[in-house]
Amino acid sequence: MYINKVQICGVDTAKLPVLKELEIKSLLKVAHSGDKSAREMLINGNLRLVLSVVKRFAGRGENPDDLFQIGCIGLIKSIDNFDINQNVRFSTYAVPMIIGEIRRHLRDNSPVRVSRSIKDTAYRAMQVKEKLTEKLKREPNISEIAKELNIPREDVVIALESIVEPVSLYDSVYSDSGDTVYVLDQLGDNNDDKNWLDEICLKEAIKNLSDREKTILSLRFMQGKTQMEVSNEIGISQAQVSRLEKNAMEKIKN
Repeated sequence: MYINKVQICGVDTAKLPVLKELEIKSLLKVAHSGDKSAREMLINGNLRLVLSVVKRFAGRGENPDDLFQIGCIGLIKSIDNFDINQNVRFSTYAVPMIIGEIRRHLRDNSPVRVSRSIKDTAYRAMQVKEKLTEKLKREPNISEIAKELNIPREDVVIALESIVEPVSLYDSVYSDSGDTVYVLDQLGDNNDDKNWLDEICLKEAIKNLSDREKTILSLRFMQGKTQMEVSNEIGISQAQVSRLEKNAMEKIKN
């Protein structure tokens, strides 16, 4: 069943009970003493909590029924390990446990095999990202995440890229009036590598020009100005503009 349906894993989510915090604490004491019926009531009374977490992972191509079952494992671990003597709401403890269980499932069942160390770095980076977002009131950049983890920013980039779901060539990019554009339709031809390399070479060549040469080329070819207009703007003669432009073009060609 889909996540936006009333049923998931055969459970009618509209009829799920909701326990109050005092009821949860009371049942936890009894469950920890070995009462299986109290444990069962806690599980059933917190299934909506699992459902709310599963919704966060919608759109990843995963079967919501599977994620719901994995989330229930995290819930059960939370019930069995929660310290009732701590002044913490049960949901505050359970939600990270449920999320962690689902993330481990996604990590271990990824279609692209990535080393465990890289995956661990990725999920540590995601946790840090969430904390920094809450602290900074904005999304942190890679450098900030890397600094918090005390690792090179390149390692953060590689790790986060490793857990991105692969895209199918037949995934829809755009659809309108029955005309669908797929990823496959956007692939380039055999000359793409050459164009890419040419662009890199061009950028490197421009870097080696003087500031005045860069300004002249920008005014001439980006803004479409004549040599006379350029000479008036930068305060040199039209002949000098022509000579500098020619020299700059020669440098780039070479």
